[in-house]
Amino acid sequence: MSDVAMAALDHDPRKKPDHAPVPPGGKAIKDWGLAIEAPLHVADPDAHSWDEEADMVVVGLGGAGIAAALHGLEEGLSVIAVDQYDGGGSSAANGGVYYAGGGTSIQHEAGITDDPERMFAYLKMETGGIVSDETLRDFCESSAGTFEWLRSHGAPFQASYHPGKTSYPPIDKFLYHPDSSLAGPYRDLTQPAARGHRVHFRNGNKPWGVGAGMYNALRASALAKGMMFRSGAEARQLALDSEGRVIGVRIEEFAEPETRRKHSRYIALAGKWMSMLPGTFPGSRITIAVGYRYLAKARSLESSVRKSSWIRARKGLVLSAGGFICNPPMVQHFAPEYAPGLPNGTLGDNGSGIMLGVTAGAATELMGRVSAWRFLSPPEAWGQGMLVNGRGERFVNETWYGARIGDEMVERNGGRGYIILDRRLFRKALRDAFRRGTLGFQRDITIVNCFFAAKKGRTPEDLARKMGFDPATFAAEVAAYNRAAKGEAKDRFHKAADEMLPLEQGPYYAIDASVDAQLFPIACMTVGGLAVDERTGQVRRDGGLVPGLYAAGRNAVGICSNLYVSGLSYADCIYSGRRAARAIAGRAGSE
Repeated sequence: MSDVAMAALDHDPRKKPDHAPVPPGGKAIKDWGLAIEAPLHVADPDAHSWDEEADMVVVGLGGAGIAAALHGLEEGLSVIAVDQYDGGGSSAANGGVYYAGGGTSIQHEAGITDDPERMFAYLKMETGGIVSDETLRDFCESSAGTFEWLRSHGAPFQASYHPGKTSYPPIDKFLYHPDSSLAGPYRDLTQPAARGHRVHFRNGNKPWGVGAGMYNALRASALAKGMMFRSGAEARQLALDSEGRVIGVRIEEFAEPETRRKHSRYIALAGKWMSMLPGTFPGSRITIAVGYRYLAKARSLESSVRKSSWIRARKGLVLSAGGFICNPPMVQHFAPEYAPGLPNGTLGDNGSGIMLGVTAGAATELMGRVSAWRFLSPPEAWGQGMLVNGRGERFVNETWYGARIGDEMVERNGGRGYIILDRRLFRKALRDAFRRGTLGFQRDITIVNCFFAAKKGRTPEDLARKMGFDPATFAAEVAAYNRAAKGEAKDRFHKAADEMLPLEQGPYYAIDASVDAQLFPIACMTVGGLAVDERTGQVRRDGGLVPGLYAAGRNAVGICSNLYVSGLSYADCIYSGRRAARAIAGRAGSE
């Protein structure tokens, strides 16, 4: 493998310390808009006035929370789950892709050969040592069995296979390659296998909200097994006993059902308006402003007509309330270079679950780690061109998965990226936009950027001058790219000649794909959080563990906290949620 390609794969995010650690005290929490309070210390838990109690309490009922709750019920635990909104979170709102392999029933039905060792070999390159080999191997070896557990609870999947590279499969395909496994050098290191299992849940032609197809099935199963669910219940404060064990949580919830329904409507409208247009698109300020008006109405209700309740967790409490990508002040504090990106989450991704853990002494890791998705295909033509940084220097294989490209661009190239096309590829991109199977958002992004965001130069030298590239660097990159595209030399990023087209037909174009591109928003999600024991999901603190406290999903560092591939966060939510439930039930080592 070339030194350039090896360097691109050799990531260790722990080598980059969090440049903005969690500040001590409560001021930062208030500055970030979080109404989290310091824990209540209870000398005699039996004498405290609890309103409800259960073996396990789940804070945040998204993908990780519902996995913990459902598995806990199967282990014989009583479960109370609370959620600030209506549940589901980003797991229900996402594109419904679940990363699974090792020989799932859907893979078998589609004729896809896979095994846990091949899955491990591939993910080892993506996870970058963020979890131990033992944990990653367990994740891979249990993947097929976990997938069947999901299906046993009604999660709907289907075996229609899409073999090509894409950011999201055609609407009638439900198994595809959601990663970089089809691209070099990955395909040379381990045999590719389609591991993107898309939920068979039709949501029109929209690639969002599909995750609800799996989440709803799991929630229905959990409710049928006896889960008590408190929606519209915001977790504000943990309770600790004299030894520092987490024994419960205080929630704020609406006393009147009609007020609760009104709050739910306001939140739904806020989310709809705020996600209507990407934050950098013209007109987005208007839609975001309307969304904030509805959010302000919801917040007004929260501040005036709620009641407090204390819920006791007899055996353990699970924090599973998502990341913090939808809390701009937190993103600005921990990961300012990603602040211009488009938040990929829901209003519940506000960091409250992470900060609840911090109040109990929990340690955090990788809080500055953000997954930014710069997909270049479709249109296929963009991936056949080249991507350069602000100096005009190429830095990736353009057919890699979007999160890999985004990571290289933001972390090592100043957030700058420009798609370079010639006349032939520019015209091909417009044709690609109308290919069968291209989704509406893929088509629209292509058209808008080709017509309104592309800068043009008669020659490479002319384009370099207009873009501010180093002329010699850019000329050398175009020449090297053309030699590789013609098969005259090997590409240093392992891109095959049939994945490239020579850039020879003027005029030449540059499309801004940077982190702050005005017409090409880059979706971002946080992947750092609470540090946990990988065997149990129990939350760590300096010198040990926090008794009684567990974290799962994007509240915690997990499988996808280095580089994300589609469906890996959903899979990690299920894996880590079930892990916490097993530990609380006493079937894994815990303090």
